[in-house]
Amino acid sequence: MQRKTAQDFDQDLLILFDAYVHGTLDRRGFLERAQKFAVGGLTATALLASLSPDFAMGQVVPKDDARVKTEMVEIPSPSGYGSIKGYLARPTEAKGKLPAILVVHENRGLNPHIEDIARRLALEGYLVLAPDALSPLGGYPGNEDKARELFAKLDQAKTREDFLASAAWLKARPDSTGKLGAVGFCYGGGMVHMLSTRLPDLAAAVPFYGNHPAPEEAAKVKAPLLIHFAAVDERINAAWPAYEAALKAAGVPHTAHQYAGTQHGFNNDTTPRFDAAAAKLAWERTLEFFKQNLQGI
Repeated sequence: MQRKTAQDFDQDLLILFDAYVHGTLDRRGFLERAQKFAVGGLTATALLASLSPDFAMGQVVPKDDARVKTEMVEIPSPSGYGSIKGYLARPTEAKGKLPAILVVHENRGLNPHIEDIARRLALEGYLVLAPDALSPLGGYPGNEDKARELFAKLDQAKTREDFLASAAWLKARPDSTGKLGAVGFCYGGGMVHMLSTRLPDLAAAVPFYGNHPAPEEAAKVKAPLLIHFAAVDERINAAWPAYEAALKAAGVPHTAHQYAGTQHGFNNDTTPRFDAAAAKLAWERTLEFFKQNLQGI
């Protein structure tokens, strides 16, 4: 079956789906409003299914790939929920210490796609940790709808502390060089922005289409930023000019790219919003950015 892309769907339906994904529209509301797009024998439920993630389709590095060593770890987080679990990945044949990268998921917790992202980065020569913000609620439940419901119950102040604890734990590991980067997507992009304002020793930050901090927070950022934007993403893009001006005023090194014709979530290769060309370019830029700032190459 041929893979569907964003071009196969009405833009207004994609905007509806974005609202559903981010919790401003529930499942029933989406199905009711999507009904008008259900033509040619389709149902609104079928449209939702076709827009939702297919993790097998997007997998790049298999879970059992012998080149990568993975394990679930538990990290103390006394200022957060007490502890947080995470997926740790590193190259099997690694010799010596490795620069570290924290990977922050979207608003559904540590799903198979984010685990795959962690394995991809491990194969690039990094020690990678992908924490699961849903740990205090039992972890990623294996169902995206249920994951969104659980996510809404999190105390975000505690969750932020959990990610700060995860970053500190990763950086301090004996198999880490002490050079730490962070990359995140959507909710995770916003979390990476937050980390950049709280971690003066963060060496590289790459937010993909994430919410920006308040402009007055920009002066706290010490890490170089590489920021990726979708083109059709008013919810995120509207806040960028003010934050960009604040970064410039604070002298923060940053580079921003907007990818023409793309939807929010364009890097996620498990859904039709995936844009192969834009994702490839954004990922190449990300790897080069980490290479320069974490490996000094």
